[in-house]
Amino acid sequence: MNINQLFSEKRTGIQYKSTDKHTDARSEYQRDFDRVIFSTSFRRLQNKTQVFPLPGSVFVHNRLTHSLEVASVGRSLGSDIGNFIATAYASELTEQNKELYRHSLYNVISTACLCHDIGNPAFGHSGEDAIASYFQRNASQLKDKFSALEWSDFLNFEGNANAIRILTQKQNGKSEGGAMLTYSTLASIAKYPCESIAKNKNIIERKKFGFFQSEKNTFKDIAHETSMILVQENPLSYYRHPFVWIVEAADDICYNIIDLEDAQRLGFINAQICEELLQQIIEEIHGNNKWSRVKKKLDSIEDKNDRISFLRAVSIGALISRSVELYKKYFEEIIKGTLQTSIYDLIQQECKAIQTIKEFSKTHIYNHRSVVEIENAGYNVMYELLDHFIPSILKSEKERLGYEKRAVQLIPKQFLYEDKGDYEKVLGIIDFVSGMTDNYATDLYRKIKGIDIGMTL
Repeated sequence: MNINQLFSEKRTGIQYKSTDKHTDARSEYQRDFDRVIFSTSFRRLQNKTQVFPLPGSVFVHNRLTHSLEVASVGRSLGSDIGNFIATAYASELTEQNKELYRHSLYNVISTACLCHDIGNPAFGHSGEDAIASYFQRNASQLKDKFSALEWSDFLNFEGNANAIRILTQKQNGKSEGGAMLTYSTLASIAKYPCESIAKNKNIIERKKFGFFQSEKNTFKDIAHETSMILVQENPLSYYRHPFVWIVEAADDICYNIIDLEDAQRLGFINAQICEELLQQIIEEIHGNNKWSRVKKKLDSIEDKNDRISFLRAVSIGALISRSVELYKKYFEEIIKGTLQTSIYDLIQQECKAIQTIKEFSKTHIYNHRSVVEIENAGYNVMYELLDHFIPSILKSEKERLGYEKRAVQLIPKQFLYEDKGDYEKVLGIIDFVSGMTDNYATDLYRKIKGIDIGMTL
């Protein structure tokens, strides 16, 4: 993998000529960040569940606030790592690429962090499960309508692949190229750069999959332009782009620590336990001397939430520092595609506190009754919405009964692909349903089920 070819300013849907120039003071990668921030799909994340139900009285993280915080951590990681690459590999880099690593890598990483969850449906992972399960449970009626590759996409529906689709596809009546982001940014969110039939849980870059058949050619272009290493052509699979490891580390750091803080604020866990777990991280990564200084500051804080916030900040800082050190250590393996352990898991191997927090969170947070209740409810809402629209869209206009015609009338125009094949028609429904916020999905479900009847203007 050529480290001079990891950046690409090429954008989906735009064909630049070599003489084309723009007068915008922003770099191409700063423009990416702004495009995501102002996009509708990003704004919708404010009403999508991260882990906990979205209560009115106590603020907890949703997908949008989580993504903003991941972007902040990613920016720090990208800045330190960019300076490292520009210095350590100065003899191999062109002057232009030295500048890109020093002054643009952190923009690429922070933008990729912003949109890393943009393909996740409402209700967290239960929304993903509902979409995959719908096709599993209705295989006898649906399977024969699709090719083996298309059917595999549906059976293994994945938010990561859906993110690439949302960011690159041309919706009906909308602009070519979707969000029109640079190929570097798009490559940086591809944790699993393979098609669905290439999935292999024992290989880090193939634990899930990263693009639907509908975006396969687009992804090939992204991979080629950003120097991704082809593993195999059939089924199609690549090694991860080196920037992916940074985005993944930022995400892992945030959700492992922030979920703990949210659980404490909601009263799921005791504040003292939360403090002790965060203390362990600081001591194991930075040692007792650092903890002594932290404790001196902590002793001056009385409010329990403020104490946790302070320890959270120090813990994240420690994890950022260690992530940078490990990225440097394993950089040669990363660019060759041979590393098979995430940066965060490498930290976990030497920091017992990380494993303790994961086990504690699984027992006391992710299996808390309120979390399980929202996952059950979300699964049913998403499943029933698909069941309302998919059978209708698969019939021709002439074959549809009255209620089926009315179901199709509820689908916004940009998600209707009546002139295309069954695969594209169903993807349009998935686009519609997976893009819904928790509230919108619940509201529509209640209305089509007759639970709420009345006029909405």
